[in-house]
Amino acid sequence: MNRKSHDHDVIAHGFAGCGTADHWNRRTLLKAAGVAGAAWLTPLAERLTLADEQAGGKTRPRSVIMLWLQGGPSQLESFDPHPGSKYGGETQAIQTSLPGLQIGSTLAQTAELMHEVALVRSVTSKEGDHERATYNAKTGFRPDPTLIHPSIGAVLCHQLQDRVEIPRHVSILPNEWSGRGGYLGDQFDAFRIGDPVGNIPDVKPFVAQDRFDRRVNSLMNVVESEFARGRLKKIDEGKTLHRTSIQSAIRMMSSEQLKAFDVTNEAKDVRDQFGDTAFGRGCLAAIRLVEVGVRCVEVTLSGWDSHINNHELQTGALATLDPAFAALIRELKRRDLFDQTIVICGGEFGRTPTINPAGGRDHWPHGFSVALAGGNLRRGVVVGETSPDPKLDKENPLQDVAEPHNIEDIHATVLHALGIDFERELETPIGRPMAISKGKAIPHLLA
Repeated sequence: MNRKSHDHDVIAHGFAGCGTADHWNRRTLLKAAGVAGAAWLTPLAERLTLADEQAGGKTRPRSVIMLWLQGGPSQLESFDPHPGSKYGGETQAIQTSLPGLQIGSTLAQTAELMHEVALVRSVTSKEGDHERATYNAKTGFRPDPTLIHPSIGAVLCHQLQDRVEIPRHVSILPNEWSGRGGYLGDQFDAFRIGDPVGNIPDVKPFVAQDRFDRRVNSLMNVVESEFARGRLKKIDEGKTLHRTSIQSAIRMMSSEQLKAFDVTNEAKDVRDQFGDTAFGRGCLAAIRLVEVGVRCVEVTLSGWDSHINNHELQTGALATLDPAFAALIRELKRRDLFDQTIVICGGEFGRTPTINPAGGRDHWPHGFSVALAGGNLRRGVVVGETSPDPKLDKENPLQDVAEPHNIEDIHATVLHALGIDFERELETPIGRPMAISKGKAIPHLLA
């Protein structure tokens, strides 16, 4: 069997790399020390960081911000309207800053920035169930009962390493499938937080620092002595890395980089651009996190599952998305972060062209939209379209979709633009070779 290069061991990172939120009290520290942990910084990352510091810190890490529209946004009410057609519904189209392109009037602010966006309006998937389609969209693979694949953020953290004192993979307003590390390991799971307007729980000691330090040292002595019983310490410690996991968590608790989560540090006029919503604040927090070196931030906006009252539900969700998405692009550009950050905006599938008797649109994976922006992607391009009068033959659903590209192609394109060899094979913990992505990069989107 021909194989490309393999990674024979999963590179370990600590809580400061990618990890899940937890309660760092005595019980949690014991738990963290007794289960598989992670090293905060590998020798490779040390060398890369040192090289960057010697270069004056001029290079910035490549990052991804994913605006995850959970529930299935309607392409016909957003980026691919067909007003006046049999299936167009109530949404009207408006001109955009990209000549010849119209999008829904529900995205008035975004329309002014479409010259900065790469829009794919012919995305397809073979999954029409929410859970399976979400897995497919987040990982680039269809569900497999024998394996859990990593999300794109976990892959990014695994492949591109650097120094940071807070988690490099963050999920804001998360759902069940937010930021899974999959076969790469739990250390690549996303750190989960809610509305960034509040404090991050469980990162500040409840006692004075000297007392906290004494407790940690005492606890570590207990854990170390118990762990050493009947074990070859050097071998087993290398597998669990419990000490480095705790040290990484403690390092995060005292890090100045935690301030990146606090959007109240921003000026009011900046906050107002994103809208007074949890999602808008999440988008602003995403920018702040990328600014300090976080690799991937996913911000979830729910409310798109419009089997009834489609126009009302989609319009309401778009009213939240529009100012946040537009402000995200503007602010990334203002802070000189746009060229190093890829923004992905989309959901697990689209909505049916037909409107059902309840005034809703149902699940439709046969042609929907994903918007991309920033990084090493072309700007002001549109790939594909759906027909204003699609034939609903389920045996040949793509016959009226121009230039169809599946979810896997979106993953491959983003990874390629980030400088990652998406065809490279990694090895799962049982030695199974697995390509990072099985899609194909979309040439029209690559600068």
